Amino acid sequence: MGFIRGAEREQIILLPESIEEYVEENGTVRVIDAFINNLDLQELGFNRFEPKETGRPPYDPKDILKLYVYGYMNRIRSSRRLEAESKRNMEVIWLLRKLVPDHKTIANFRRDNPKALKNVFHHFVKLCVEMDLYGKELIAVDGSKFKAVNSKDRNFTKDKLKDRIKMIDNKLDEYFKELEKNDKEEDAVEKEKSAEEIKKIIRDLNERKITYQRYTDELEETGETQKSLTDPESRLMLANGKMDVCYNVQTAVDAKNKLIAEFEVTNNANDKNLITPMAKQVKETLDAESFKVTADKGYASAFDAAEAMQIGAEPHISGVDCQICVPVEEKEQTEEITSQVNGKCVYLKERNIAVCPMGKILYPAFYKKARGEAVFHNPQKNGDYAVI
Repeated sequence: MGFIRGAEREQIILLPESIEEYVEENGTVRVIDAFINNLDLQELGFNRFEPKETGRPPYDPKDILKLYVYGYMNRIRSSRRLEAESKRNMEVIWLLRKLVPDHKTIANFRRDNPKALKNVFHHFVKLCVEMDLYGKELIAVDGSKFKAVNSKDRNFTKDKLKDRIKMIDNKLDEYFKELEKNDKEEDAVEKEKSAEEIKKIIRDLNERKITYQRYTDELEETGETQKSLTDPESRLMLANGKMDVCYNVQTAVDAKNKLIAEFEVTNNANDKNLITPMAKQVKETLDAESFKVTADKGYASAFDAAEAMQIGAEPHISGVDCQICVPVEEKEQTEEITSQVNGKCVYLKERNIAVCPMGKILYPAFYKKARGEAVFHNPQKNGDYAVI
């Protein structure tokens, strides 16, 4: 017996009567087509949602949006690859009705409609909420470092700029000495560099020094700690065990069907104090009154946990006991405490902090070493604190 053989390439075959037969009846691409066809692009904030009366007809933004969403669901991010898929992928050919937009058109669409694309995500989440696909009880929050299109050589911190300027000053001193030496040895037959070459190098170094000094002044004026040239909003941060220029992408996932409830791109170097901002967005998007939020120890912050509880989010952080941050005038777990404090601040011996009736954390200003007592920023009598 021989091997299974394919059809001969030169053999003429009859294709199906329509492209429709190439797409599965329950294919995901049909969901994309139906969902986007029912969107109001003007309401979502898309540019060029209506064609002009004159000039060359543009592509329908809905068609480009379909291609963009299809690429997202199939992990195709490159605009050039999306262009290639529109020529060879039968699902994309069906989705776009044999349209082949070029990569520049796809890239410009993403660049010109960043807010509108996020509005599409929110619209989809609202649809899933109506279909009861979100539990709205437990949300998991975590951050991922996404590498930016910016090399480390084109990212500058204050210390890095200071070192670069110092290095240029040292080189300038060396070249000035060499220039002076060449002037004294005019009769020498051979020289490493001519006077004109050295002067050109000095001019280039001075221009570079002026540029670095301008970057330093910009950081002083803006209060920023870093400056990235290619991707201005990216920052140098620890990613996968090494320092790289990245974005910190925060994602909140609902536990019921593992669907993303909210996301945010930040340039924070770590995840600290980001639970409350994400919880606020999740609450608004899902229209949830209260829910639990779980995160790893990178989010550990007593102030952030207390602030999250004020908006109805109950944080559960790995390795941190968040229950001590519960505001004393709310939550069932504090009924016993509130019956004792009568609206007073609560002093928590276990953590050596105080919590006011509004849930704000009061940290000690200093300690009395002899007695081992904590003295807080607001000078209060002992009777104004309920010790728990």
